[in-house]
This record gives sequence, C-alpha cells and structure tokens, in this order.
Amino acid sequence: MSILDRLSRLLRANVNDLISKAEDPAKIIDQALRDMRGAYSEARSEVAEAMAQAAKLEREGNTNRTLAAEYEKKAEEALRGGSEDLAREALRRAQNHKDLARGFDEQRERQTSMVDQLKTQLRALEAKIDEMQSKQTLLAARQKTAQAGATLEKVSGFDKAGGAMNAFEDMEEKVAAMEDKNRAMGELRKEKDFDEQLKDLGRDKDVDDALAALKAKIGQN
Repeated sequence: MSILDRLSRLLRANVNDLISKAEDPAKIIDQALRDMRGAYSEARSEVAEAMAQAAKLEREGNTNRTLAAEYEKKAEEALRGGSEDLAREALRRAQNHKDLARGFDEQRERQTSMVDQLKTQLRALEAKIDEMQSKQTLLAARQKTAQAGATLEKVSGFDKAGGAMNAFEDMEEKVAAMEDKNRAMGELRKEKDFDEQLKDLGRDKDVDDALAALKAKIGQN
C-alpha cells in the first residue's frame, strides 16, 4: 500500500472516530493536520529514496557504457596483435555491457517518471496542509458561535476543509493506476525476456559483423 493511500485511510478512520465521539471541529482539524504532517514527512523520505535509486541507475548505465568502449578498444588492440579470438571475446563483452547500459537507462527513465509524479503529489499535499492551517483560526472562531447542542454545527466547519479528503482520494486513484501500470510493465518484461532469448540467437552474427568491420578499419582481410 502506498504512503498516500495509507494517509487517506488513516484520515478517514481518525476523523470518523472523532465525529462519532462528537468531538469539536478544532480537535478534528488538529488530528487531521498531525496525520498529514507525519505522512508528508514519511512521503518525502520515500521520494528521496526513489531519487537516489534513479541516480544509481544512471551511474550504472554510464559505467557500462564506459566498459563497452574499453572492450571495443581492447578488441582493436587484440586484432592488431594478431589475436582474433581475443578480439572476438572483447567484442562480445562490449556488446553485453551495451545491453546492460540500455537496460539501466530504460529503468532510470521509469524511475524518473515515478519520482516526478510523487513530487507533484507531495506538492499537492503540502498545499492542503497550508490550506487547513490557514483555516484553523477561522474554524475556531466559528465554533464559538455554534450552538452547544448542535453536533452538526460543530462539525460543519470541517466540511469547509473537506477538499483535502477529496484530494487524497484522487491521489489514491492515481497511485493505484501507477501500481497497475507497474504490474503491467512486469508482465511485459516477462514477454520481453523471451524475446531477448530469441534475439540472443543472432548475437554471434552481430559479433562477426563487428569483427569484420574492425578488420576493415585496420586494413586486415
């Protein structure tokens, strides 16, 4: 369950409990704000971790690109030295690192997209916290004028801040859609793994072509 989903459920449970006890609106708002601030802090930590993961994926992609270039250079050196077998193996390893780099790049793009969405949701949550804080004083003043025996009047002030709950429900739907997409991507990756196995059947031809091109480059027949 996502942090935003947990927040939405927690708010509903706590607010419903306070209303059932005929608590005053000030206490309801205070509790909602405490829950929101705690969830916001936890969500920021999760976003930071996701950003760190994206940075790590980028480093891994760059590392594999560097290794691929190094192996291509070694292949050329081996071929110049008359060792075709070593050149072929170096080219094979270069291709492997290119494939890894491409995979890390694709995963980083997905991770970055997820981070961007989480940042947007965090900004929305922060705005709702500010909105509820600004309404606290107003709600407290309205409470003093309400009739002591009218429970509905006591909680009517909270309805003015009810947009926060609607925002959480909207965010819950968005996060659920992201999770559905991630599951779908997982199924697609399974299919892609099979396709990659078929593609690997022709990898030796790619290496042969690369070796022939390298021979032509250095003037060997």
